[in-house]
Amino acid sequence: MNLKTTFLLLCVLGTLLPLSQLMPWLIENGLDFQLFFKELFSTKIGGFFGMDVIVSAVVLFVFIFAEGKRLQMEKLWLPALATLSVGVSLGLPLFLYLRQVQIESNT
Repeated sequence: MNLKTTFLLLCVLGTLLPLSQLMPWLIENGLDFQLFFKELFSTKIGGFFGMDVIVSAVVLFVFIFAEGKRLQMEKLWLPALATLSVGVSLGLPLFLYLRQVQIESNT
């Protein structure tokens, strides 16, 4: 399996797995951001994962825009939007896919 196919498969997994947990919660609670963050940080381990994802997302944004500029990539808003709407689990493999497409088009 080549890198582009691998990254696309990871995009699918990175979308389906997190949303399989989020969608039932949203159906039950709606867009209650106060409850969302209360539950996310209600335990030390939940706080650990919450902080890890937040920091990872910030790092990913820096990487997307620095590497994207270096490679003169277009449509950098796609992985940024994917990160904001689903998470790093979609944003990172989507960016890596787009990056691989750009690298292969330059060779």
